[in-house]
Amino acid sequence: MGIRFGYFVLLLIFTCFFTFSSAIDIINANESLANSEALISNGNRFKLGFFSRSNSSRRYLGIMYNLPVMTVVWVANRNKPLNDSSGTFQISSDGNLVILDGRKEIVWSTNLSSSVANLSAVLLDTGNLVLQDNSNGEYVWESFRHASDSFLPTMRLFVDVNRNEKNVLMSWTSPDDPAPGRFAMKIMPDLEGTYILKDGNIPYWYSGPWNGQTFIRLPGMRALYNDGTTVGSGSPGTAYYMFNVPNSSVLQYYVLTSSGVVEEREWSYEKKAWDVTSTRNECDIYGKCGSFGSCDARETPICTCFRGFSPKAEDEWDAGNWTSGCTRETPLKCEHNTSLGKEDEFLKMAGVGLPDHYILFPVDKDCRGACLGDCSCIAYADVTGIGCMHWSHNLTDVVKFASGGEDLYVRLPYPQLHKKHDRRAIIATTVVMGSILIGLCTYFARKKLSNYRARKNKKGLIFSQRKESELEELPVVRFEMLSNATEKFDRTKMLGEGGFGPVYKGKLPNGQEIAVKRQARSSNQGAEEFMNEVVVISKLQHRNLVKLIGCCVEHDEKMLVYEYMPNGSLDAFLFGSHKREFHNWQMRKSIVAGICRGLLYLHRDSRLKIIHRDLKASNILLDEELNPKISDFGMARIFDGKADQANTTRVVGTYGYMSPEYAHRGMFSEKSDIYSFGVLLLEILSGKKNSSFCDEDQQFLTAYAWKLWNEGKITNLMDPSLYDSASAIEDDIVRYANVGLLCVQEIAADRPNTSTVLSMLSCEIVELPRPKQPAFVGIQSSQSTELSSNDVTISILGGR
Repeated sequence: MGIRFGYFVLLLIFTCFFTFSSAIDIINANESLANSEALISNGNRFKLGFFSRSNSSRRYLGIMYNLPVMTVVWVANRNKPLNDSSGTFQISSDGNLVILDGRKEIVWSTNLSSSVANLSAVLLDTGNLVLQDNSNGEYVWESFRHASDSFLPTMRLFVDVNRNEKNVLMSWTSPDDPAPGRFAMKIMPDLEGTYILKDGNIPYWYSGPWNGQTFIRLPGMRALYNDGTTVGSGSPGTAYYMFNVPNSSVLQYYVLTSSGVVEEREWSYEKKAWDVTSTRNECDIYGKCGSFGSCDARETPICTCFRGFSPKAEDEWDAGNWTSGCTRETPLKCEHNTSLGKEDEFLKMAGVGLPDHYILFPVDKDCRGACLGDCSCIAYADVTGIGCMHWSHNLTDVVKFASGGEDLYVRLPYPQLHKKHDRRAIIATTVVMGSILIGLCTYFARKKLSNYRARKNKKGLIFSQRKESELEELPVVRFEMLSNATEKFDRTKMLGEGGFGPVYKGKLPNGQEIAVKRQARSSNQGAEEFMNEVVVISKLQHRNLVKLIGCCVEHDEKMLVYEYMPNGSLDAFLFGSHKREFHNWQMRKSIVAGICRGLLYLHRDSRLKIIHRDLKASNILLDEELNPKISDFGMARIFDGKADQANTTRVVGTYGYMSPEYAHRGMFSEKSDIYSFGVLLLEILSGKKNSSFCDEDQQFLTAYAWKLWNEGKITNLMDPSLYDSASAIEDDIVRYANVGLLCVQEIAADRPNTSTVLSMLSCEIVELPRPKQPAFVGIQSSQSTELSSNDVTISILGGR
C-alpha cells in the first residue's frame, strides 16, 4: 500500500501554513515507499527515495542529503537498477528490507537469515537507515554497516578477521553510475593502516599505521583527530575508524570518487554548494617510484633512488616510468658472511612516509641494535605510539614530506656511507678539469654568440623591442627535444589549431606531458605576440592560469610549451564533442568561479596589472579535475604604474567577445575584460555561443538574454542539457544571468570590477543592481579585418 499518503498530504499543508513540520521517517511492516515518495529523517537532514542520474531511465533507491543539490551518500541496488518508475521499497514477510520491481520481483534485499515479527525501517538524522526490532529497540540491520562510496559522521569503517566481517567504501563506476567501481577503501586489522585498492587487490594509496593520534603518512590529520576522529582496535585482528563533527550545524562527509581520490566535502550555506577539498599529488599513488625509490612531489623528476641504489631499468627511468624501482649497488657485508671489512651502518632518511609490510620488534629491545643483529633487517624506524618497526623486504612507496613524517634508517654497506678521497687528487683534478671546461666554454660561447648575432640580424623583430633582463628570465627548450616529444610533430599528436598555429601533445624525457603551440607560417600573429606571451605569462603564477614550461626560438621556429591540460578547452564542453559530459550545474559554477579568480589575479593581485584582451571559451583550458586555467596571453597588455586604461589603433580580439569601446575606439581596460567575461558567463549558463547565436530577430546571445530579462523569463536561458531541475537552481540562474548582463553593459563605467563580480557570484553582495541595456557589438570598421570561421583571434590592423 502507499505510505500513509493522506497523512503525508496533511503534513505538506501544515508546512505551508505553520512554522513547524513533522517529517515521515519510518516505514512499518504494512507500508511501502512508492517511486515518487520519500522518507525524511526527523531533523530534515537526510531523505531516502528513488533517483536517476544524468537523464537516465535507470532508477536506484538511495539516501541523500536533503539539500537543493542532489547528493547521494548510499545506494541500495547498486548492481541492479530498476528500468522504470514502478519500483517500491518495503519490509517483506520474512523480515527483510526489499526493493520490488513492477512485477513484484525482488531486485534488492538485506538478506537476513533470521526473521523478526515486529519490525520497522527508520531513516535516522545521521543518514543511517536502520531495520529496528520494535520489541526491544535493537537494530537488526543498518546501512552504516554496508557503506557505499560515502563516509558519514558516526559511521564506522571496520574489519574483523575473526568474524570475517568488514565495512569498506566502494567507489562508483563513474560520477553518473553508482555501480561498484574500480576503487575500494578499507582499514587493515590491528591498525596497520588504511588502503585504497584498485581493481580488487592492487594497492593505490596507503595511509600508514595509526600511532594514537594520526595515520603516520597523514601528518596533517592530527587536528582532525583532536576534533572528533576515533580509531580503535577492540581485539587482535580487528580495527575501526570513525569521525564526528562537534558542530551539529556543519554538514561534512568524505567520498571515495570514481577516480580513486578521497574528497572532503563541507556544505556552504552561503554558496548553496559543496566546498570540496582534495590534496592528492602524484606521490600519493602507491609505488610511484618502485622499490627503494623516494617520491617528492616538489622535485623534478619526482623520483630518486635511495643513496647506494641505482635504477633497475635506466631507459624506463629516463623516460619517466619509475615503477621498476632501484637496486642495491653494493651487497651488504652481512650477506657475505665474512669477518673482513667494517659492519653495515644505517642511512637516515628524515621526514618521510614509511613503507608498508613492516614487522614490530619487541618493545624492550634497542631498535637499531636489533636490526643490525638481524641480516634480514634492511631498514628500521622507531615511531612514537607504534614502537620499533623493521623491514625485511623491498621498501616500496617511500614519500618525502615538506613537513612532518618519520625518520627511516636504511641499511647500507659501510664504504657507501664513509667514502674517503685524496684531497690533493681532488684539487688537482678540479684545477685541470676546470681549465679544460673554461676553454671549452669560451670556444662554444664565442661560437654561440656568432650564431646568435647572425640569427638576430635575420630575425631582429623577435628581440629588438625586448629588454635583455626580460630575455634572461625566459625558459628555453631545444627544438630537438620538442620534436622528439611530439614524434616530429605528427598529425596524430595535434590537439587543435588556433590563430597562432597548431597545438601538439608531447611527452618530455622525464615523463611530463606537455602541449606545444607551434607558430604556423601563415599565422597573422608574429614575433611581437609570441614574445608578449612568453614575457607576460612567465611572470605570473596562479592556479587558474595555465603554466608556461618554456619556449623555443630555433630553426626559424617559434614555439611555446605549456603544461598539458587533459580535458582540453572549455568550448568543447560547452558547444562541442564533450557537451554530454557537462550536465552538472555545480561543475559549471566551479568553472565560473575559477575563471573569475584567475581574472582577479591578473587585474589586481599579481605584481603586474594585465589586461588579457582575448578572454573566450577556447582560451579556458581544463585540467584533469576540470579546474579552469586562462591561457593564450599573446594579446595581453601590461599596465605600468597606476594606469588603468589605454588605447590602441591595433584592435585585437575575437568577434562577439570585444567590448564596444574597444571594438570601435581601441580603448581597453579591466572593464573590457569584464565585458568578455560577461559574454562567457552567459555562454556557460546557456550552452550557446554568442558569436553564432540566432533566435528570431536576435543576432547575439547578449541580446537574447536582455530580451528574456525584460520579459521576466531569464530562467529560460538555462542550458536544457543540465540535469539539475530548473526549480532547484533557479536562484543561481537568475543571479548569474544578472551578473552576466551587468558585465556586458554598454558603458564601461557601469560594469562592475573583477572583485565585485566575484563577490556577486559568491553571494557576498546579496542585492544586485538591475542591469542596463547591453552593447550588441559587431565589427563595423573601415579598417581591414581578418576573421576565420573557426573562431580564432582577429586583428583590426593599423599603426600602433
